Amino acid sequence: MFDRQRARWRALPPSMRGVVWALASGFMFSLMSLLIKMLTGDLHPLQVAWFRAIFGLITLLPFVLRSWRTATRTKRLGSHFIRAVFGASSMMLGFYSVAYLPLATATALGFSRPLFMVPLAIVFLKEVVRLRRWIATLVGFAGVLVIVRPDSSIEFAAIFGVGSALAAALSQLMTKKLAATEPVPEMMFFAAVFTSLITLPPALLVWQTPGWDQLLLITCMGVVGSIGQLWLIWSLTEGEATLTGPMEYVRIIFAAGFGFLIFSEIPTVWTGVGSLIIVSSTVYIAWREAVLGKKRVVPADPH
Repeated sequence: MFDRQRARWRALPPSMRGVVWALASGFMFSLMSLLIKMLTGDLHPLQVAWFRAIFGLITLLPFVLRSWRTATRTKRLGSHFIRAVFGASSMMLGFYSVAYLPLATATALGFSRPLFMVPLAIVFLKEVVRLRRWIATLVGFAGVLVIVRPDSSIEFAAIFGVGSALAAALSQLMTKKLAATEPVPEMMFFAAVFTSLITLPPALLVWQTPGWDQLLLITCMGVVGSIGQLWLIWSLTEGEATLTGPMEYVRIIFAAGFGFLIFSEIPTVWTGVGSLIIVSSTVYIAWREAVLGKKRVVPADPH
């Protein structure tokens, strides 16, 4: 029976398999956010962030040990550390926003990361951004303002959510620069080690010894996060990024469902409108970048 199901799965087009993995990955990441919110009811978000970082390091170790020499050899240790600082900052700020904002709102703000990539790519990568991408970016930031609503009393958690997206964009920028010379196992190893070290001091400042029920939730959070990351990689391997990438935004629906069922959270109209604006603009930016990328790689007709 298992072989029959596997044969049916392999018979599906690769793009369809990629979409399924992307949707499954989005569900797991939304479930991880739910577990984070449950944990931060008793533990500080900074402590939960360290548990997530150390579990990620433990999960990665078996893979790193297979290529130990390659993974630990680098001449750009400082760049790896800076990348980890941005990644750890994004994690800690993001966990804080998940703890104190509705799940749908925190998830929507996290999706503003691609918007920050546009101005950052101009400044640090010297990329040329045309008018339509600029307009889409500005529209996307308008969506962020709709959610945050600066004319009302702004919650610090919302500011932290936006800060998390900015830090994630900076981390992604460092990843692009490192990827030109550094192998993937090496980047994964140093990111995991440095992130665990960076998040430890803040966690110690607010430390509370977790009980057995909390340790169970922490373990589930680590397992779910690792599975989500694995399925995300599989989705990118199976299908095209232009097709599987937009599937990530289904996390807003999952997050809203979890928030309603577990915490009785009802997303506001502003969250819905702002989320739609952010998703639309970032999908357009990704699509536009894919179109321009194809134009750049198409060779000239020799005839």
